[in-house]
Amino acid sequence: MPPLCFVIGHPVAHSRSPLIHGSWLSEHGLDGSYEQVDVAPADLPAFVERLRAGAFAGGNVTVPHKEAMLPLIDEISDAARAVGAVNTIWREGDRIHGDNTDVSGFLDHLDASAPGWNQRVGTALVLGAGGAARGIAFGLKARGMSRILLVNRSRARADELAAALGVPVQAADWDEQAGLVATADLIVNTTALGMHGQPPLDLDLAGLRVGTIVDDIVYVPLKTPLLLEAERRGGIAVDGLGMLLHQAVPGFARWFGVTPTVTPTLRALIEADILGS
Repeated sequence: MPPLCFVIGHPVAHSRSPLIHGSWLSEHGLDGSYEQVDVAPADLPAFVERLRAGAFAGGNVTVPHKEAMLPLIDEISDAARAVGAVNTIWREGDRIHGDNTDVSGFLDHLDASAPGWNQRVGTALVLGAGGAARGIAFGLKARGMSRILLVNRSRARADELAAALGVPVQAADWDEQAGLVATADLIVNTTALGMHGQPPLDLDLAGLRVGTIVDDIVYVPLKTPLLLEAERRGGIAVDGLGMLLHQAVPGFARWFGVTPTVTPTLRALIEADILGS
């Protein structure tokens, strides 16, 4: 029986995962399917039991289920445990495994956009202290960054995250960010600020050094005001769309047995969908 896969959320109609995975299924001529399934929070345990019973090979998990999924599955990856959220699940026998591929998606996109970046990045400045910041700080720590600074409007949340992740992650005050920009080799916006329909990100880039990498995980708009300003000042802009595409690779490989590639053609397909929506 061809693998049946899914993305679950509530709501879930906004997800571009079916377009990404459907493109790869077509490209590789594979049997199988990938569909959106709207699962209300109260129905999540029953859906997991359907997966355990063999109704699906696996799938993706989006809001509001990423954290709620953790106690319902059997094996959790180090990344998912560190982030406290699951976005990719699969079945092996009657056991359900979970991972958080946002971590590898962020790093893989950074590798592709700024090859060799981790050979020259010592200090990273991460804006935000939510789930995305937790995963990205975890990934940067794994890559050997010597200093990872977290700034968040709520200093307490930044302190809590820094304590959870340990050295070299440390918290700083939100109003220190302008000065910290000048010390950073990599700046990452993990907040929704600057996203279409959200308030702007208030970050002073006057001290940005030429060649500093500025990564914004927001991808609507495709090029945020933060990235436009970074480019104007000689920074290297890394957008959020590539992270979305790269995080999809590990799940597809597990479910369908083929490791896909993030290509310009795929990116153009998703860009067109974003611009047309």
